[in-house]
Amino acid sequence: MSIVFSSKNLKPLSTSRRRILVAGGAGFLGSHLCERLLIEGNTVLCVDNFSTGRLENLRHLRGFEGFSFVRHDIVEPLDLPVDEIYNLACPASPPHYQLDPIHTMKTSVIGSLNLLELAVRNQARIFQASTSEVYGDPHVHPQPEAYWGNVNSFGPRACYDEGKRSAETLFYDFHKQHRLDIRVVRIFNTYGPRMRPDDGRVVSNFIVQALKGEDITIYGDGSQSRSFCYVDDLIEGFHRLMYAEPAIHTPVNIGNPGEFTVRELAERIVAMTGTKSKIVYHPLPVDDPRQRRPDISIAKKELGWEPTVALEDGLRSTIAYFERQLTKTSAKLVEAA
Repeated sequence: MSIVFSSKNLKPLSTSRRRILVAGGAGFLGSHLCERLLIEGNTVLCVDNFSTGRLENLRHLRGFEGFSFVRHDIVEPLDLPVDEIYNLACPASPPHYQLDPIHTMKTSVIGSLNLLELAVRNQARIFQASTSEVYGDPHVHPQPEAYWGNVNSFGPRACYDEGKRSAETLFYDFHKQHRLDIRVVRIFNTYGPRMRPDDGRVVSNFIVQALKGEDITIYGDGSQSRSFCYVDDLIEGFHRLMYAEPAIHTPVNIGNPGEFTVRELAERIVAMTGTKSKIVYHPLPVDDPRQRRPDISIAKKELGWEPTVALEDGLRSTIAYFERQLTKTSAKLVEAA
């Protein structure tokens, strides 16, 4: 493990600054979290293996005092002095986590074990980014944290679903056995700037296809529903859960309870981009959930949190981001020609 770049040498943390490790910090959510923590004046050590994270997401962070990046896979042990740990390391979209399902499972289980052991050695508070996928294709709607889920343990999504469920178990057992201060969030569909164009989930797929004038691909008949949370709202939820007092050591749903069908999302993006793209339909993938909406009662009561960004406002920012990304790509292609 070696430091790729650092804006400041790693030194013992002063009493006024927390040293925070963000695993998966070069990813979509991780880079937003790093930025929030740096703005607050913390020392942030970002760890990522670039399986889905991108250096581009970190370039603007290099100007912050106290930011360092280490290229490292958390499947391998690491030993660093830290006060807090956020574990966001794991591909989160089906096309990415299904490329190497064994490594996906290793990241969730062995990677979590490595970070938990690091937390024990440092007596550090540790945060786990779990997922609404632990609910599977739910029979209960909306999904409260007490719902046990309906997950296919040997389907094509199992490496992610079951990996995250296993990681949660490890976190709870470390809390019981070692009195470790854990925080576990279950993330529902999130979107916003810094998503990869090839992310593979509906918001990025639809926006990129619309901007390119390609057919917009809906899997199934489009009646399946999702709830879409803008990234800024999600990061605020992370922050409130991590620093909640008294501590919440049970999972907490963070997501937007506004529910839309996939067809409604596609139609809205078509209207907002002004594209002439046609909507086309393909067979629904195996185990794709029919409904997904969070019950955020605990987040509202215990954290005083609920989303504030309306879908149209969040989509407007996300569309603008992808327009800039596609313009950059086109310019590079022209230069190379």
